[in-house]
This record gives sequence, C-alpha cells and structure tokens, in this order.
Amino acid sequence: MSPFTRIIASVLPTLLCIQSTSAQDAPTPQPTLLKADNYRHFIDAFNAGDRELYKGNIPNAKAWDFLKANIPLLDCPDKELEQIYYFRWWTYRKHIEKTPDGFVITEFLPAVKWAGKFNTICCAAGHHVREGRWLADQTYLNDYARFWFSKDGNPRAYSFWAADSLWAQYLVTGDDHLIRDLLPALIANYKAWEQTHRDANGLYWQTDNRDGMEISISGALDPKTQGYRATINSYQFGDAMAISKMAEHLGQADVAKEFADKAAAIKQLVEDKLWDSQSDFFKVLPRHAGAALSETRELHGYTPWYFDLPDADQSDAWEQVMDPKGFYAPFGLTTAERRSPGFAISYEGHECQWNGPSWPFATSVTLTAMANLLNDYQQKAVTPRNYFDLLKIYAHAQHRSLEDGTPVPWIDENLNPLTGDWISRTRLKTFKNGTWDPANGGVERGKDYNHSTYCDLIINGLIGLRPHADNTVEINPLVPPGEWDHFCLDGIGYHGHWLTIVFDQKGIYYSRGKGFRLFSDGMQIAAADRLQRLTATLR
Repeated sequence: MSPFTRIIASVLPTLLCIQSTSAQDAPTPQPTLLKADNYRHFIDAFNAGDRELYKGNIPNAKAWDFLKANIPLLDCPDKELEQIYYFRWWTYRKHIEKTPDGFVITEFLPAVKWAGKFNTICCAAGHHVREGRWLADQTYLNDYARFWFSKDGNPRAYSFWAADSLWAQYLVTGDDHLIRDLLPALIANYKAWEQTHRDANGLYWQTDNRDGMEISISGALDPKTQGYRATINSYQFGDAMAISKMAEHLGQADVAKEFADKAAAIKQLVEDKLWDSQSDFFKVLPRHAGAALSETRELHGYTPWYFDLPDADQSDAWEQVMDPKGFYAPFGLTTAERRSPGFAISYEGHECQWNGPSWPFATSVTLTAMANLLNDYQQKAVTPRNYFDLLKIYAHAQHRSLEDGTPVPWIDENLNPLTGDWISRTRLKTFKNGTWDPANGGVERGKDYNHSTYCDLIINGLIGLRPHADNTVEINPLVPPGEWDHFCLDGIGYHGHWLTIVFDQKGIYYSRGKGFRLFSDGMQIAAADRLQRLTATLR
C-alpha cells in the first residue's frame, strides 16, 4: 500500500460516518424587494418547451418549488441575461440526484460509460460547487463533497480543483463544518496528486483528455499527449492556497505554512517555465525531454488568473481575449487562438474537440479569471465593458433554433464560435445509422449539460458579490457605467444572512431611493450615489 493510499484509508472511516443533514430544514431565501412569483413565467416556459427525457430527483413539475426555495432572484434590464440566469438554475437542479449515499451532482443527464458511481464525473465538479454555493440549501453540495472523498469517489479521475472549490463555498456560507471534516482528506488528495502527477522538476503534468480538453493543439505535440499545463499546475496552486487558508482558520499553523510554501513554489515554476515572454501567454510545455513551449495560445492559458496566481506584469495576455485573431468570436471564446495554423472547426472525427470550438467549461474559467483580474489587479488590457460584452455573448450563445426557426434556451457541449451551432449535438444525432448511439450517451446526450457556470458569473462577477472569510460584505459590480439604470439581486444567502443588492438610478423601480444600496436582512448597511465598490460588516 502506497503512503498516500494509507493516508486516505486512515481518514475514510471518519468521513463515512459523517451523516448528511436534512434538505427539508434549509431556510428559504428571504427577498425584501422582489417577488418570486414575478419570475415563475421563465420556469413555466422552460417546462412547456422541454422534452423531459431524463426525469431526475427534482422533475420539471417540482422545478419552481425547488428554485423558489433556493435561488437568489435577479431583476435587470437585459432580459436575455435574465432569462439565461433562470434557465441555468432550471438546468442545474436537473443534475441534483439523490442516492443511497446522499446527494450528488451529475454532468450528463443520461448515463455515460466514462462516468463513475451514480454517473458522477469530477471533471466539472469545481464548476458544480462554484455555481451551487449560492443555493439556500447546502445539503446537496455538502453530500456531494463528502461523496468524492468516500470509498466510491474518485477525485483524481480528471483534473479537479477540489480544495479551492470547497473554500469558495465556505466563503459564501461562513459554515466551516465541511472544511473542518474534510481537511484531512483534502490534504491526502493533494499528496496523492504529488505522487502521481508531479515530476522531479516540480511541475505537474496531465494529458489533455484527463484535463477534459481532448484533441487540443498542444496535446498533439507529445505522442502520449502529456504536458506541463497551466491548468493542472494552477489547480494545484489553488488547492494549496485553499488548504493553507483552511488550516490557518482551524489553528493548524504548521500545515498552513507547509501548503503556502507549496503554492509559492508552484507559482514560481508556472511563471518561469510556462510563461512565453515572446507571445505574452501561459502555454503547454510537452513532457518529453528537450521540448519547447507550444506555439499556440490556448484559452486555458487564462486559468492561472482563476486563482490569482500571476504577477501584475503578465496581464498583457488578456489583450487576446478581445482580438478576433485571438479568442474573440461572435458566438463565444474559441479554445485556441484563431490565427493558429492548428485552429479548426471540424465536423469530423471526435465529437468533442478543443482545438477551436467554444466550450462553456473554458468560457466559465476565463470569465471567472477575468473578474478576478478586474477586481484584484491594476491593468489596462481589459475593462468591465469587455467582461459585460463577453458575458452577453455567452448568454446569447446558450440558445438553439428549432426547425421553425424559434430560438429556445439551450446548453450543450461544444459549439461553433462562428455560427452558434452546437457541434457535438449536430454530430451525435446522426452518429450511428443516422441516429443517436446508445453506446455514446444516447438521445440528447449533451442537453442541459452541467459542465460550466453562468449564475456564479452573474452573482460573483457582474453584480460583484466578492465573498470574504470574515463578516465583510464586498460588492464591486462590473456593470459598465451608464449601461443599466436599475438592477436587483435579492435573497442571497451569505454567512447566515440574507443580502439584497440594488441599483436604482432614478429611484423609481424598487422604492428604496436613488443610487446603489446594500441590505442585510432588510436593513441598509451600505450605500452610494453611483455604482462603485461597497463594503460593509455584517452584524
């Protein structure tokens, strides 16, 4: 038995005896300005237009009751952003499955052969937690986290930033029971990655497939597609930082220092070895001896900013995100720069390619990273207007045209960034004998695909609720000045309180006066005449 296997075995008995709390006793969001029933029409429309092939634990008939009891309410002038906000919550609840071992969150609705127990896949689990941390009832995520570190979970089947995700959840809830329970398992998981995927040079390697990014341009550079990637190294940096913060919070100073040192070492290596100063970008270094950095910029090169890893002088990389020869496209960010000779939009071969198509998974990482850049760095490469425009493109892309031309909200796997066609769906619906292949996921494999975030990009990015470990509330909206004259995000669970964020330029929409205001449990705790960063302390 290897050392890290012994560590995991030693903590499993403790973890397995931890019982999940009841989902029936969770508090219901308490909006103070918005009425939930004013938004029910979205859910009714989604239900009416849905071919409910895979009824889960929360079927369409119960969708509104679940969402009304769990999600913050959004009201804004941009009805497409608003529609997709409710649509993505509507699709997310489809993936909450009740099992004999508690709740889990799935990626695909139909069973797929590459999934683990209960059809779980850890590849997008970080996104599942970032999105789900805003639900009023955290039982679902708490059970899900414990599942990954039970005897049936496999948190290293794909790259997975587990500790960082759970720290992000804690920053919203303020409840440290989960991180207190799981810290030993998170440490064991981290050390297992060190044993299997860290080389003597200190860098972590991964295959593009096990990064969830198969058929990538950089992956083809190595016969075994193994490379030192900004993804896995950033995930390990983020997890080391999260473990350090958890340990500090729990009074374990030695562990906190150990993992802070690990994070510092990874940061130095990523900046020294994976940064291409000629093209101002983080790139893949193939694992074989004598290899050079990939010539192509790939969208996952923005992953380090998801974790605030880079120094400020590397922010010029972000100029590529708005460049049509870089990653900018009318229906979403491309996964490889468009100027690259290897860039391709292919309807042949593997149905899931990361050499050009737009992937909501990668868009989610990039926009989260961009929000961090705009909040945490001094730079001139991008602006809140750029974030807003890219978010609008992302929302607009989450549609599909029916045969009569009617657009309906839709989220699937990968899409054509030039036309908006969902490539994998176009391929899969005639994959075998002119129809869906049961062996490859079956009918509408990618429909309502849970492989990305959107609601978190609205709450944490656009509206700008930036969670803290203490009782600080910080709001820094990325809504461009003059773009909207009103918006409200209401019934946000945060550290045991209910927050309301409201902007009313003329004071006529919400009857709470003019300007930008923050409420906690119905009481105003901060205000300004215009949109700006607000901070307050919960009481």
